[in-house]
Amino acid sequence: MNTNIFCPISNKKTDENVARLTAFFTVGLLIVFVVTQNVVPAIFLLADFILRGAGLALYSPLAFLSRSLLKILKFEKKTINAGPKIFAARIGVVFSAGIMLFSSIGFLDVALGITVVFGICAFLEAVFGFCVACQVYPFVYKLTNREVSQS
Repeated sequence: MNTNIFCPISNKKTDENVARLTAFFTVGLLIVFVVTQNVVPAIFLLADFILRGAGLALYSPLAFLSRSLLKILKFEKKTINAGPKIFAARIGVVFSAGIMLFSSIGFLDVALGITVVFGICAFLEAVFGFCVACQVYPFVYKLTNREVSQS
């Protein structure tokens, strides 16, 4: 199986700059969670990632903020396939839910561990445009007993 940048392909397109700035805001909210140990940022991220994971980025507060700032700053759109970003958002749902769950039941160390991993992934996306989800996807695909086509 070739694991080199095999990502879910979608007929939807998105702006890479919006995805990267949204990842930056995600890192910020994760830092707020670590500093305050308040579950509210995780709840907000969960709701936001649910919207983006469902393909409803138009209604995502973080994506809206990113689009608005990029428009004000007159950044040029960099259109990419939305499939990998939707898959990454679905992983974000799992991470956010894990942070929320474990911090709510008193397992703060586990929640902080999840936060660190999540933060590293978001940081890599924000700063380098490196999509960890694109690297993870082939393994998830294989675990679901599907064949990855080798084009």
